[in-house]
Amino acid sequence: MFFRQLFDKESSTLTYVIADLKSSEAAIIDPVKSEIETYITLLAEYGLSLKFSLETHVHADHITASGLLRQRLNCQTGVSQACDAKLADIQIRECDKFRLGDNEAITAIATPGHTAGSMSFIWRDKLFTGDSLLINGCGRTDFQGGDAGTLYDSITQKLFSLPDETLVYPGHDYKGFRVSSILQEKQLNPRLSTNSREEFITMMNNLDLPKPRLIDIAVPANRYCGIDEDDAIQASDVNLSINTGRLLTSNQLVAQIKTEISEITPSDVESMLNQDDVILIDIREPNEYEESAIPNAHFLPRGVLEFKILELEKVLNPQNKIILYCRSGNRSALAAASLTKMGFRNVLSMSGGYEAWKESNPAL
Repeated sequence: MFFRQLFDKESSTLTYVIADLKSSEAAIIDPVKSEIETYITLLAEYGLSLKFSLETHVHADHITASGLLRQRLNCQTGVSQACDAKLADIQIRECDKFRLGDNEAITAIATPGHTAGSMSFIWRDKLFTGDSLLINGCGRTDFQGGDAGTLYDSITQKLFSLPDETLVYPGHDYKGFRVSSILQEKQLNPRLSTNSREEFITMMNNLDLPKPRLIDIAVPANRYCGIDEDDAIQASDVNLSINTGRLLTSNQLVAQIKTEISEITPSDVESMLNQDDVILIDIREPNEYEESAIPNAHFLPRGVLEFKILELEKVLNPQNKIILYCRSGNRSALAAASLTKMGFRNVLSMSGGYEAWKESNPAL
């Protein structure tokens, strides 16, 4: 067997490489985009073939290297099915196994709470906890569908039920720690060892932490495995699996999604701008929005759309129309499908996106 822990200083992210030396098949957990050459060099040095690039969650503090590793090394990317990362090859579920040769298997453990889609992975006596359980701490719970009570349950009922000698390898550390154990975290973790569930919830809900610096960039990018969203959607040479089990190119995936949602033309949007029953939402990135935008549009970047849309009071009326737009109409189509899945009944995607809007409004 082969095991290596790597550290990215910029984001304090811990990345893990696991391999079966007999078959030379390897997996990487939580790779960072800026460190991709380090990973490729390491794999080449030991003659390893990367089979899986796995994510513990959709990260808010760095951009993943999974998409680029897939492009360069032909590995499969895996993200929790609860993360809405439609372009990942594998939608990970509880107890899924990732086999390396005949001798090694990594098993997924659903540990929501830090985010709705947080996963941990266990391999032999090593537990990779992402941001769910940290050494002497735990991940925050105030964004991306996080919930303090859910995190407490994930840690105390799932992770703390593992053998005491299980080694804990977190997704981050900011104090120079690299490994702990289940017993150590049970006894010494200040957030968990002495607090009841109710006390833990109160503490987590009152942390008042600053917004992650890269969240508006990292979250949407990581939903597309770290590749620019429009580029990922248009990259027709990448095969992607979805819940149907069929292999689709990304163009085919978007085309399929567009058959399942309703689209509206820019000219129709323009005629509806002043209607009280219309909520227009710009889901582009901040730099795109700051250049120019459609008048009266609410701004909710794709990375936070699902988590902040209920802040718009008008969406609570099911009769109102929610119109989404991005740059080209691809991101908004996928976002419309996501909101529909959440239960919103009247969601539209503006075809052609803001580029089409500008063409129909040359004065902009």
